[in-house]
Amino acid sequence: MMIREAKSEDIFQIQIVRNAVKENRLSNPDLVTDKDCEEFLFERGKGWVCEINDQVVGFSIVDLKENNIWALFVHPDFEGLGIGQKLHHIMLNWYFQQTKKSVWLGTAFDTRAEKFYRKIGWKETGTHGKHEIKFEMTYNTWKEIKP
Repeated sequence: MMIREAKSEDIFQIQIVRNAVKENRLSNPDLVTDKDCEEFLFERGKGWVCEINDQVVGFSIVDLKENNIWALFVHPDFEGLGIGQKLHHIMLNWYFQQTKKSVWLGTAFDTRAEKFYRKIGWKETGTHGKHEIKFEMTYNTWKEIKP
C-alpha cells in the first residue's frame, strides 16, 4: 500500500473509485467530470491517492478556495484496511499547514461516512443541501487529535 500525491494520469482511476462506491453515490456519474477533478487537484487544492499493486483504491481531495473536503473515497473492495483514515490524515495535515481556517464537508445521513467523521473528531454544524450533514474541523481541534 502506497499513498502519494495525485497526478493528472490518476484521474481515470480516481473516477473508477468514485463511481464504484456504495454510499454517497453520484446520481449521475457525469456530474463530476475529469475536468472537475483536474481543477480541484491542481488549481483549487490538492489530492492524494492510495495505490495497491499499481491500482488506485482510494483518494482524497481538499479544496483550499472553499475550505472544503471535496472528496474522500475508498473502493468497496478495499474498505476496512485503514486507507480512508490514512488519506484523511495526510490531507488534513497538509491543509492545516496551508491555512488555519476551519474546513468543512458534507456527507449523507446514516452512512458509514457519517460515523467515520464523528469518530475522528468532526463536529456537526447543520445541513448541506437537503440530504447531507455538514461537518466542520477546526485547526485547534485537529491539533489536539491528529496522530
